[in-house]
This record gives sequence, C-alpha cells and structure tokens, in this order.
Amino acid sequence: MSTHDLDLSAPPVLPSRGLRIIPLGGLGEIGRNMTVFEHKGKLLIIDCGVLFPEDNQPGINVILPDFSILRDRLQDIEAIVLTHGHEDHIGAVPYLLKERGDIPVIGAKLTLAFLAAKLQEHRLSQNFVEVKEGERRTVGVFDLEFIAVNHSIPDGLAIALRTEAGLLLHTGDFKMDQFPLDKRLTDLGAFARLAEEGVDLFLTDSTNAEVPGFTTAEKDIGPAIDTVFRTSPRRIIVSSFASHVHRIQQVIDAAVKHNRKVAFVGRSMVRNMGIATELGYLKVPKNLIVDMKALERMKDDKVVLICTGSQGEPMAALSRMANREHIIKIGEGDTVLLASSLIPGNENSIYRVINGLTRWGANVVHKGNAKVHVSGHASAGELAYCYNIVKPTNVMPVHGEWRHLKANAELAVQTGVEEDRVLIVEDGVVVDLIDGRASITGRVQADYVFVDGMTVGGASEAAMEDRRRLAEDGTITILGILNAKTGLLSEPVEFLARGFVHDDEWVRGATKVIDEAMKVANRVKTVNGAELEDLFTSSVSRWMQRKYRRSPLITSVVVDA
Repeated sequence: MSTHDLDLSAPPVLPSRGLRIIPLGGLGEIGRNMTVFEHKGKLLIIDCGVLFPEDNQPGINVILPDFSILRDRLQDIEAIVLTHGHEDHIGAVPYLLKERGDIPVIGAKLTLAFLAAKLQEHRLSQNFVEVKEGERRTVGVFDLEFIAVNHSIPDGLAIALRTEAGLLLHTGDFKMDQFPLDKRLTDLGAFARLAEEGVDLFLTDSTNAEVPGFTTAEKDIGPAIDTVFRTSPRRIIVSSFASHVHRIQQVIDAAVKHNRKVAFVGRSMVRNMGIATELGYLKVPKNLIVDMKALERMKDDKVVLICTGSQGEPMAALSRMANREHIIKIGEGDTVLLASSLIPGNENSIYRVINGLTRWGANVVHKGNAKVHVSGHASAGELAYCYNIVKPTNVMPVHGEWRHLKANAELAVQTGVEEDRVLIVEDGVVVDLIDGRASITGRVQADYVFVDGMTVGGASEAAMEDRRRLAEDGTITILGILNAKTGLLSEPVEFLARGFVHDDEWVRGATKVIDEAMKVANRVKTVNGAELEDLFTSSVSRWMQRKYRRSPLITSVVVDA
C-alpha cells in the first residue's frame, strides 16, 4: 500500500490526459467530506460538507473544508455533485456558493430540497440540476453517471466519473441493505457493468471497514423500537439526526401502532421532516402530527417528541433538556431514545447528556443498551463483496479516520488489488490518475476553517490553543506602571486572575520573579514598556510552569506614569 511523506511539495502541472483527485475533507476524519477533481483545466467537486467540533474546539459551530486552492479558479468549477443530503456532505455548500453563487449543484430530489432550505437561510439563490439513479449526464469535460446506493437517508447516489484519463467510481456513503425500508437497493448490477468497462480508480466509503460481516438491515431494529413504545409508561422523546428520514419513519410507524401523537422539536427537525413529508419520502398519516401546545393537553402516555441532539450538541434540543434549559422538562418515567450512531470524538458530550437525562428520572435507551440503531455504512464483508464485483485497477479509500482507511485498504489487497495500487492519503494529498495508474504527486493546503458564530475563518489553530488554555488554566493579566526616565516601576505590579487560583502565595512569587527579571534587564539597558510586557509574560509563564505545572494565558500591560 502506498502512503505519503509529511513534507510533500506542491503537485506538478497535470498532463492533459490526466485526472487529478484532491481531497479537501473526509480523509483522516469523520465528516467535512469534499473532493475536487481536475481534468483539462476544469474542476468538478463531489460533496461539500461540514465537520462537527470536538470538546477541544470550544466556541466553534462547525468546521469547513479549506477553499484556498479554489479561490483563484472559481470560474473553472463546472459543478458541485452531491451524493446525499447529510450535513457532512452538504453543510458547506452555502459557504462555497458565497464565493461564486452561480455554480451548478447536481443532486437527487431530497438532497437538493434539504440544500434549498439551507440556501434560503443564507439568502442565496439556487442553480440546481436534479438527477435520478440511472441517468448519465455530461458536465463540461466530465461524463457523470448516477447509481443508486442505500444509506441512512433516501436518494443516496454513487458517482461514476468518466474522462479521457479513465473511469472512476465514487461510492459516496453506502451500504448493501437487502431489505431497505424504501425498497431501493444498492445497484450492484451497475457496479458489475462498470467492472466490465474497467474501473481505473475506486473511491470507497471506509467508515465501517473495521467492522466484520455485513451491516444489520434497517428493518431489524423495528422490534427494539416497538419494545420501547410498548413498555414506556409516560412520554417518549426520540433524538435523531434531522436528516435521518428512515429512522423517523420507523418511529412514526411505531407511534401509529401504539396510538401516540407525534411532535417535532427543533428548527432543523421541523424543517427537514416537513420537506420529506411534502416530497413523499416520509409517510405520515393525517392528524398524527401535532404542535407543542396540543401536547400540553394530552396524556403523557399518548405523546412522542422527535428532536435533534443525539450527538450531544450544546445547543440542540436534547442537550438543553438535559440541562433543564428547555421548555420540555424531563421527568420520572419519561423514556429517551437515542436513535443515531455515536460519531467518534463526541463520546464525552453524548454521555454527559445521557447522565443529565438520567438524573431527572428518564430511562435512556441507546445503542449501548438496546438494538435501536444500525449503521448507514458498509461493513467489511460488504466492502469485500464490492471489490470482488468492481475489480478496480487502483483503490483510494475515502470517508474515515486513518484506522478506517487502513482497514479498507487491507480489504482491497485481500481481494486481489495490487498492493502498490492502493493509496492511503489524507486531506490535501494530491493523487493523479495517468495512463491507468494512480500515484501520489504532491500536497495542497487543506486546513480546518472554523465557523465561529457569524465569523468564517477568523478563528485559527492558535486561537483554539488560547481557548483551551483559558478553559484549562485560566488567564492572568499583569499591570505595571513604568517611570520612563528611570526604567523602573513606579509601584508594584498588579495581577488580575480569572480561572486561576488567586492567593497571596503565588502573587508574592510572581512579583519576586518580575522584580528579579527587571534587575537583570536594567543592568544591560533601560527597558521600555513594550520590552517590559514581553519580559513580564515570559518570566511569569516559565515560573508558573515550573512552580504549578500550569500554563495560564498571560497578558501583560505596561503604561507610562
């Protein structure tokens, strides 16, 4: 298997017969999926999603792919192609369209409908091209074929990309559920047909590559959901992704069976389920859905609330319920059903929510204690099956952390792909397909771009480090008043501490450190205010680390008397 050096340089000029693949997100992480394809000077983008922040990224709403390499070439972009409607595949599209608003966006009906609602919130116009599985469409120098795959959301598509460089197959997120709720099977016949043509490069979903066997069918969790409804004495609160239409359908079916009314809670949930119902993807009997005011007048054992927050997001409805900050107050006998997977990195946030809900008396049912969720991604057995059908010449695992990519690569080798034709790369590493061989040719910028409130890209990794230090060690401000003529302080320095234990001992110690540092500095020359600020910060920082094993964020301010 081919991996890459850390010090790769910029890629060379792409030959006219070549196809360049540039992953800007989704490789080495779960989310932020975005890949750029270049051929004959033109660009095509498959997916443009967001990554949700972890605990060590305080204050961040979402993380975007880095559009730096596109900014000088926005007019070269032929289209954005979307494989499905999850946030980690469509969430960053509005931010790219703010750079060039007329880029065509190609996708299936539900995917584009979810995106349309997001563009409306961002006050952006639409330039949509709706496609269906089985269609083939020419987009500039790119020939695209759309293939049905099933996932945890309707209308998933794999993309066959034909150019003069060869045939590339991108699975998107997929699994091979043989009993899908919407009867829409992954089109293995199309995969086999492409294999006859010859797949030069296969980009495959790696998320479940470490999981042996085959992913459980969606229908198999029905009994577990039914048990929750049959045994819950009071309200049932279901938390799921706001785009997980299949899971919401199962909950609605259970509500009908057990004579409960349903209310959607949370803006994104209300919006998406309204879209899915209007387009016919969600089957909702008449008079089943009620608003929150109607629920207040109903008996608790006749109520189901469906909300967001299954990943422990601080501002989502379920998190606010756990913190007693929501209009819905969790009480003894309520049942909370977490009906989504646990995204790596979110574990602590999710368990914090579970503990909070349990504290208020809820019975929390989740993947760890009941079969209430199945993955939307192909497990190792399905991936091996696909490799044997597709018989690709070159393989580039996508969508996953390093361990997932490596496990997927090993499956490819085990099914007969030559080891030196399986490429494990991370975001920003460039792969060129030339004369039937894929190879690593360089690296481009693919940094995290943080969305911080209304600011995009303003927060840097350095800012994240400052925030982590503030959270862990607090902050200390040192104030000094300087006599500019003598180079000495007019009076002892003052300290203002936040989040750091303030007692007389450390103040005396820090004052002594500053006095000694000033004596040393003044033996050499008379110091000015700016030099003193640097001196205070550096000397106290070193002393804090030695004395307390802490690194508070220290700011020094020196003013002239």
